[in-house]
Amino acid sequence: MKQAGQIVLTPFPYTDLSGAKLRPVLMLRQASSQFDDWLVCMVSSQLRQADENLDEIMLSSDADFVAAGLKVPSVLRLSRLAVLDSSLLVGSLGTISDERLGRIRERLAAWIIKDEL
Repeated sequence: MKQAGQIVLTPFPYTDLSGAKLRPVLMLRQASSQFDDWLVCMVSSQLRQADENLDEIMLSSDADFVAAGLKVPSVLRLSRLAVLDSSLLVGSLGTISDERLGRIRERLAAWIIKDEL
């Protein structure tokens, strides 16, 4: 069963739509009650690319790191979002904590209503 807070694998599209790369994503929420589409954010091991005002870094010392199923410290890239059909979301790796998911959603909501970068 798919649920918000899961980290799953999917072919994540490049921003220029020239292709996609199989990578982990965080399922943020179901995008519509009418369709089985999900709002997801990209997960990357490239910590140096993190936007400190938006993205969330998961370190191996974090309480929910092992449960998340990630192999290395990673950044949850809230600046890299996509809405994907659930059939594309495969291979569940794990789940982040409810506390972290809530914090991420609050940060994303604040970023959306902010009118400047």
